[in-house]
Amino acid sequence: MIFDVKENNGAMLATVSGRLDTPAAVKAQQEIAPLLEHADQAITLDCSSLEYISSSGLRLFLTIRKEAAAKGGKVIIENINDDIKKVFMMTGFFNLFEIR
Repeated sequence: MIFDVKENNGAMLATVSGRLDTPAAVKAQQEIAPLLEHADQAITLDCSSLEYISSSGLRLFLTIRKEAAAKGGKVIIENINDDIKKVFMMTGFFNLFEIR
């Protein structure tokens, strides 16, 4: 799992790829620190290369969303595949995020 974070014109872009399972989510806690620090900005999570997400991965997305809500930012999730979209629909996460 790779969580590549970049700042771009006052917004944050994180490219999430691979499998976001429990071990990867634990590792990603450190990798999302820049997103949490800049949660007052728009944060885009590009999931075009994300293959799988576990409950731990969902919790990680929720952590980012909560921090953004507290700081006045927003989280946009882009390019989720059909399997991950189903997970988001079943868990109610589809209504928590702006999904493009």
